[in-house]
Amino acid sequence: MPSTLDAGNLTAGREAAVESRKRVVIVDDDALFRESLGLNLVENGYEIDDFGDGESALRHFADGGSADAILLDWRMPGVDGLAVLRRLRDHDVQIPVIFLTVLSDEIYEEAALRWGAVDFIEKSRSLSIILQRLRLITDGPKRANGTDAPAGDPGAAYVRGKLELRNDINRAFYDGKRVDLTLTEFQIVRLLAGTADTDVSYRQIYDLVRGKDFIAGYGEEGYRVNVRSFIKRIRQKFRDVDDTFSCIENYPGFGYRWVDAD
Repeated sequence: MPSTLDAGNLTAGREAAVESRKRVVIVDDDALFRESLGLNLVENGYEIDDFGDGESALRHFADGGSADAILLDWRMPGVDGLAVLRRLRDHDVQIPVIFLTVLSDEIYEEAALRWGAVDFIEKSRSLSIILQRLRLITDGPKRANGTDAPAGDPGAAYVRGKLELRNDINRAFYDGKRVDLTLTEFQIVRLLAGTADTDVSYRQIYDLVRGKDFIAGYGEEGYRVNVRSFIKRIRQKFRDVDDTFSCIENYPGFGYRWVDAD
């Protein structure tokens, strides 16, 4: 089937809607899932547009539709989620995309991030996780210390040693090479790198991921297991671009700190 995207018609879709309520587009062929998720997001203050297939979503943006974020399924009949993302990016539609899918293999996550998705979440995750990731996107760029960055603020780019964080597009680079971090991983790196050789506790990192004072599983200190898993994945992604990477140091029993390579 020929592409419904026409590059000449996409200008209006390149910018998020300027509204008091953030707009989210849901693209998923499961009607019950779309309805349930949409109702929950509306109850949490979002405006929703939803589509049951990739072609319908592409037509929406080709006709001038806009959004603050897109929640995108991978497996759909006809045009699948990755093809939707690729067409949007090919036509310079830079709306943040979160994949929301049953696929959990890293190969899918890597492909999604390579083509410009900002996050990759399994559908089995709770609504609170989805909301947390959406807020990280739709609340706008922040400086490395976590405070809001006004439009045009030089803090939209943060450089420390070999690390460069592009807060305007939630992308990390190390020694000039892109590191394919999810949005949550990006936020953790920004927290560590922005604290200037200060130890960051397990709890601070976990609060960033799950929201302040969230009650974790695995007992009273269970959140540490989750944080260690995040740090392990982050370290590996940096080592994939530089096998000498050792900037994230552990303070046993407390947390982690970022130390420049030199």
